[in-house]
Amino acid sequence: MNIYFQKTNQRTFGTYPLTGDELRDAMKIAAEVGYRSFDTAQMYENEKDTGDALAELGFDRDEICVTTKVQPDNFTDEAFLPSVEESLKKLQLDYVDVLLLHWPPIGEDIAPSLKLLEQAHSKGLAKNIGVSNYTAQMMRDAVKIIDTPLVTNQVEFHPLLNQDTLLAAASETGIPLSSYCSVARGEVFKHSIFEEIGKTYGKTAGQVVLRWILQKGVSINTMSTKRANIDANFDVMDFTLSSSDMDRIDAKTHTDYRIVGEDLVPWAPKWD
Repeated sequence: MNIYFQKTNQRTFGTYPLTGDELRDAMKIAAEVGYRSFDTAQMYENEKDTGDALAELGFDRDEICVTTKVQPDNFTDEAFLPSVEESLKKLQLDYVDVLLLHWPPIGEDIAPSLKLLEQAHSKGLAKNIGVSNYTAQMMRDAVKIIDTPLVTNQVEFHPLLNQDTLLAAASETGIPLSSYCSVARGEVFKHSIFEEIGKTYGKTAGQVVLRWILQKGVSINTMSTKRANIDANFDVMDFTLSSSDMDRIDAKTHTDYRIVGEDLVPWAPKWD
């Protein structure tokens, strides 16, 4: 079963770019709302703050799902496992629920970093492993390289970007997708269709967008510091978009609005 569709994990609270008191306060609100899945990364430089916040919240370990990601600088035999151990120290955890490779290795074969990821799993540092920002071909290659199942490919996923190629690869490989930039950093709100559809269900434009993602079989990562937004982002399980409304939203993917392109992330792979 997809770990991100167990319990309430299909709705993960993302922590980027929050740090310090702002992160602690946002996570406290998220926990009060009902979030039990939290996402961080070495690259975010907030693992310690995330760990402090989790310790303050005082959840039993089996109540929460914690995801972190190894940055490409640590994709070496010497650095990989020590970096994961350092992440666990900062998070004040014995293991993470999901450990991801944050990016494909820059200009290199994906096999070595995947095998190091598998080692982290075999040593008990992570209950589950996955990847982020992998292309469809990388997904197909990955399942041939290691035997341990990859529980996700975390990618930019929202209604203004056509990710049908990745969805097909997810079905083919058994690697589910999870979304970041789920509301395209606010760009979706410039399109009236989401608000129009929302009125039919008594939901906001943002809730319609998040529900569309979930009905695509993709789990969601969202971040806000405002209680109303945090609550609304979580409150997306009590309605179902009709097939006709799904189709209307599907048509918006041809907008081809990508946030994480080469201009923002020069080391990004050539996207599908």
